[in-house]
Amino acid sequence: MHDQHGLPLKNRILICLTTGLLRALALLPYGLVARFGVGLGALLYRIPGARRKVVHTNLKLCFPDMSEAERERLARAHFCHVIRSYVERGLQWFGSAQSLARLVEVESAIDLADAHRHPTIFVGFHFVGIEAGCMMYSTRHPVASLYTPMSNVLFDALALRQRGRFGTEMIPRSNSVRHALRVLRAGKPVMLAADMDFGLRDSVFVPFFGVPACTLTSVSRLAKAGNARVVPFVTEVLPDYRGYKLTIFDALADFPSDDAEIDARRITAFLETQVRRIPAQYYWVHKRFKNRPAGEAAVY
Repeated sequence: MHDQHGLPLKNRILICLTTGLLRALALLPYGLVARFGVGLGALLYRIPGARRKVVHTNLKLCFPDMSEAERERLARAHFCHVIRSYVERGLQWFGSAQSLARLVEVESAIDLADAHRHPTIFVGFHFVGIEAGCMMYSTRHPVASLYTPMSNVLFDALALRQRGRFGTEMIPRSNSVRHALRVLRAGKPVMLAADMDFGLRDSVFVPFFGVPACTLTSVSRLAKAGNARVVPFVTEVLPDYRGYKLTIFDALADFPSDDAEIDARRITAFLETQVRRIPAQYYWVHKRFKNRPAGEAAVY
C-alpha cells in the first residue's frame, strides 16, 4: 500500500513513529537519555550483526598490536557510544537552542566572529559527537554544511529539516563545489567532513593507521578555489554524562599546498592524533576501507 506521494505506507508510519520518539526523548533529562543509549548499545552489541563485524575488522586493521581482549573492550565501548548518539539525536534535532548550549561546551583557538570576515572551511571528523557540535555551532553563528542525502527520502527530509532548523544552509554533496564557493565568497563558513570512503572519484589513497584509505581531496580543492583557510574541529563526548565538548583548532598552516595528496595526508594525520586520544568515539561502524587499491583484496 502506498500513500498519495507514491511512498510505501509503512515508510510513512515508520517516520512518524521515529519523529514521535525523538520528540519524546528531547523532553527527558539528558542523563537519563544518555544512560538509556549506553544500555541499549550494550544490549545490541550482544547480537551478532554486520556492523559489529565491520567494527572488529576496522579495529584489527588499524590496531594490529592490540590484544583481542583490548579490541573487544574497545568495540563494545564504541557500540555503546554509537547507539547513544542515535538516541541523543532527539535532543539535538528537537531540543531548544538553550538546551544545546547547556549540553555542549565550546573551546575555540580562533575568533569565531572572524570566520565571517575570512573565507573559512571547518573540517570535522566522524566522531560520535559530530552532530551535537555542528548543531551547537549553528545556534550561534551562520554556517553552511555539506551533507550526503540518505537513501530513504522521508528520513532524508527529516534530517535536512532538523539540521537546518537554526538557519544552517544545507548543501548536498553531489552539487557541492559551486554552491560552497558561492557561500564562501558571500562570507559564510562551510562545514564538511572528508574522512569517509565516498568512492574513487576525486579521491586518493593515503594511509590511515598504516592502511590505504580512499580519501577525498575536496578540502584541498575547495580551499584553493575559495582562497579559504582550513580549520579542524572535533566534538567529543565528556565523561560522567556531562555532555559534549566542541574543540575548534587553529587553522592549518600552509594549507592547501600544490599537492592534493599531501594535503589529504596532513588531514588524515591530524585525524589519527585525535582518534588515538578518544578511540572509542571514532566511527568504526563505517566501512572506511570499502574501496581498495588495485590488486588488494576486499576486507569486509
